[in-house]
Order: sequence, then structure tokens, then C-alpha cells
Amino acid sequence: MKVIEHIERTTAPFVSIEIIPPKRGGSFEQIDRAIASILPYKPPFIDVTSHSAEVIWDEQPDGTFKRVVKRKSPGTFGICAAIKYKYNIDPVPHILCAGFTREETEDALIELNYLGVENLLLIRGDAKYDKPVAEGKSVNRYAVNLVEQVAAMNRGCYLDKLMDAVPTDFCIGVAAYPEKHFQSPNLKFDIEVLKKKQDAGAHYAVTQMFFDNRHYFDYVEKCRAAGVTIPIIPGLKIITLKKHLQALPAAFHINFPEEFVDALMNAKDDVQARQIGLDFAYHQALDLLDKGVKHLHYYVMLNANPFIELMERLKKKL
Repeated sequence: MKVIEHIERTTAPFVSIEIIPPKRGGSFEQIDRAIASILPYKPPFIDVTSHSAEVIWDEQPDGTFKRVVKRKSPGTFGICAAIKYKYNIDPVPHILCAGFTREETEDALIELNYLGVENLLLIRGDAKYDKPVAEGKSVNRYAVNLVEQVAAMNRGCYLDKLMDAVPTDFCIGVAAYPEKHFQSPNLKFDIEVLKKKQDAGAHYAVTQMFFDNRHYFDYVEKCRAAGVTIPIIPGLKIITLKKHLQALPAAFHINFPEEFVDALMNAKDDVQARQIGLDFAYHQALDLLDKGVKHLHYYVMLNANPFIELMERLKKKL
């Protein structure tokens, strides 16, 4: 089933999650256990992140370092197949602009279509290195270009003009930024970009994580005023470590409420910080649900335990 159908048909609030493939050389069992542990909470769909290649300096036996270009965490498509056919949950693979040509993207989309995957989350991604583009190949510079490519395939238009080409039927998700994308000059510009994604064919959006619900509600209100009508799903993260206070703003350009920062900074250790983070996540979720939000999306990655604890506390609301 498509994500947009899950959203439109729901009669009660539900929760979805995002996970990340294990690093190269890791075991599928780790992520398999994480998925199995969240099954009692019936997520209608699970996002699976994707990663472009990056430059890695591998140490050689002689002590020198060799420049190697590789993907640290491959396996997105295989995990999506397992989610769909082992657990009967709709997978949502992330498809990136960065690090992939349009031709590689088309091949990937054909593979996913053959797998029966119906949903995609299309994002620009962060380029880990400047991948050379071979002559005759092309790239999607921005997420809106990626949306245009998928929407074209949904109309049966491939990069090469093919006779009797069968249209795909992907549900297209995109990213949204309640505190604006860090490269956008202001929030107004950022919302205009989301509107362009919608007009290009996006069916729904999922937000970057946020920790002040006012950012989300203000953002949705401004989006609606600007003509954005697609569902905007709140993306949420459970804080479990004090170092998240520095790591998450550095990586995702987000802010924490002052009271939450003060509480975490005064935590005597990470055990207490974890409890503070869970308490905050619980009250943040309650506020969203009490104000009519029907769908919460959690960035779980590979550690499902905090999510499970939160869901146990939220059971009466879901």
C-alpha cells in the first residue's frame, strides 16, 4: 500500500519509523532484530536510509593509506525486500541525488518496481565526494529534479524514448524543514522549494527532526498559506545521550528548547539523560497527538529500545 493511502485511510493515530542499514561488514541480524522488536506497534511503513559513496582512506599492511571510494552502508534494497516480504510492512527506500547519475537512478527505480516497492523518499543527500560524471550521463542537482524524474517514470517517460514503456506507480515522499534547510536563505524560500516539489509530483513530506512543536505547527500553517496541500508528517527523535546536544545540531542544523538543554546538561550521567530524553519525547508526542496530528515518524536507526519504551507509554493514545 502507498504511504498516502495509509495516511488517508487511517481512523486512529499511528507511528512509522526510519532505520539505517548496518555498516559494510555488519550483520543483517542486527537490523532484523530491531524490526522484529517493533512489530507489536504495527508501523504501516518503514523508511530505510540510503548512502552515497565516499572517500575512505584504508590503512595498508605497510602503514601507508590508500584512497578508496566505497559506500559504507549498502543494502537498502535488500532490507526493503525483507521488510516487505518477511514482515508484510511497506518499505520506503531513500533515493538520493548525491552520488548517483540519473541513469543509475532509473536503473534503481526499475529494480524497486520489479520488487513491488511502491514508496520512495526522494532527497538530495550530502555528497561525500565529487563523483565524476561520465560523458553522456546526467545528474539530478536538487531533490525537485529527482521528483521530476520519478514523476516522469510514473507517466511512462524514461530517459530513453521507449516504445510502449510501462509506467511505474511510485508514491513520492520528500523532506521538509520546519527550521529551514541550512542552505536556504530563509524559511519563505524553503517553503517555496517544498511547493515546487509538490507541483512536480510529490505526494507527502516528512520533516527533519524538531524539538519544539511550535516550529512544526507554525511551519505547517505557513506551508498551507503558500499553497502546500500535501500531508506534512512530523519527524521525531528520542534523545538518549548528553552528546546529542552537540552532535545533532552539528549534523542536522536543529535547535533544542532551553529547558530541555538545561535538564540534560544537569543530568549526572547518560542513564539519567536517557530518562530525561524519553520523558521529553513522551510529552512532545502527547502534545502533537492532542492537537490532532494523526501520524508520528521516528528516526530509530539501529537502536529500537528507546522507541519501544516510548511506545509502551503511548499505547493508550495510539
